[in-house]
Amino acid sequence: MTIRDDYKNKNILVLGLAVSGYSAAKVLHQLGASVIVNDYKHLKDNKEADELSSLGIKVVTGGHPLSLLDDTPDMIVKNPGIPYSNPLLVEALKRGIPIITDVEIAYTISESPIVAITGTNGKTTTTKMIESLLKADYENGHIYSVGNIGTPAASVALNSGTEDTLIMEVSSFQLMGTSEFKPKIAVITNIHSAHLDYHGSRNEYVMAKMNITKKQTKEDYLIYNHDQFELTELVTSESKATFIPFSRKKRLDKGVYLDNGTIYFNNEKVMDSASIIMPGKHNLENALAAIAVAKLYKVSNEAIEKVFSKFNGVPHRLQFVDEFNHRKFYNDSKATNSLAAINALEGFNQKVILLAGGLDRGDSFEDLIPAFRKHVKYLFTFGETAQKLSEVGAEAGVEMATAYDKLSDAVAKAYLESKEGDIVLLSPSCASWDAYSNFEARGQDFIDNVELIKKGYLKGE
Repeated sequence: MTIRDDYKNKNILVLGLAVSGYSAAKVLHQLGASVIVNDYKHLKDNKEADELSSLGIKVVTGGHPLSLLDDTPDMIVKNPGIPYSNPLLVEALKRGIPIITDVEIAYTISESPIVAITGTNGKTTTTKMIESLLKADYENGHIYSVGNIGTPAASVALNSGTEDTLIMEVSSFQLMGTSEFKPKIAVITNIHSAHLDYHGSRNEYVMAKMNITKKQTKEDYLIYNHDQFELTELVTSESKATFIPFSRKKRLDKGVYLDNGTIYFNNEKVMDSASIIMPGKHNLENALAAIAVAKLYKVSNEAIEKVFSKFNGVPHRLQFVDEFNHRKFYNDSKATNSLAAINALEGFNQKVILLAGGLDRGDSFEDLIPAFRKHVKYLFTFGETAQKLSEVGAEAGVEMATAYDKLSDAVAKAYLESKEGDIVLLSPSCASWDAYSNFEARGQDFIDNVELIKKGYLKGE
């Protein structure tokens, strides 16, 4: 859907100068809009703000003054993370000013078909799987991963063509700011409770997710997790798209399903599930969703199997790091809560040597006890929660549960105590901010320490 001229000569307020706001402001300026950018923070010597100013875009910082609404902007493009409880947005809604996100802009200006992926868990992994599958066996144009995965959607959409495809990861925050968004293919990986502090209620969160399919018609496709009864009920009532369900638990008359270790699409064998090297039932579900997209794009079964035989995952999300001396190492630094760590542990068919710890938010971690008892061989903890987690491990009956100050010490001890055939897994159950700037930095520290061990540098030897 291309309505690029609709932005020409419009007065548009961009709220929030983050990556998406900076991109949206530049795109809208190129489309002929009169743009004002507003950010709550003071942005002295900010190169993005300076660049926008040099283009003639007004930049207002240091608060969200209601006076920005005095000239009644035609619309507001907001950073997805800014809640609708923000006083400026509350007042804008009272005045009937439309509020959108950059996802809506990308859709309205895109000449390329859009494959959009949402869900509580698995969005990024599924997006990268789809990207890998389409790039492996698609010759008609370029494949771009955009949206919540990190690359602003609007800037790519402005320059992509009819033969290209935008694979767009979209969050509930982004989807709330859409009204016309209509992807050619929509994927919903799963629905659980999340972000209730932002949305205020589970229903609002779920309905925000359903915006991915609200405007779809029979000519569009909706791929969804048939194993979730709630989701099946939702799509039946909320969507008019052509349904393509996926299931790892039951045979389906149509769609993608797992049966006795074999994956089928519309009853045609695609591949053996054993070819998927990423561990975990949740990653198998992500793969089924990605296969559905690939089959719609007529990707060959041979190409699909080849991709999954090499796909190691997204960095810091149950990422296979290395194997040496008959030990395997996995980086799941993105597991910043107990549920994510439990999902990781359940993905392996043997007990693992677990590294866990990080920022202490006051959690008791008692919910980890059953998973520790069933899936953990040894536990080595680190950071602010080291002692608390090691005590939980001991309560769960883990044979060895020892606390360390630093991740590097825990990695070294894990290797020293490991045997041939063991798996060493970093799945922290905690945020990283006690010692790292983000979970990526923590994951990279783990990878670096594994590399040092491989090269023969190891504390305690």
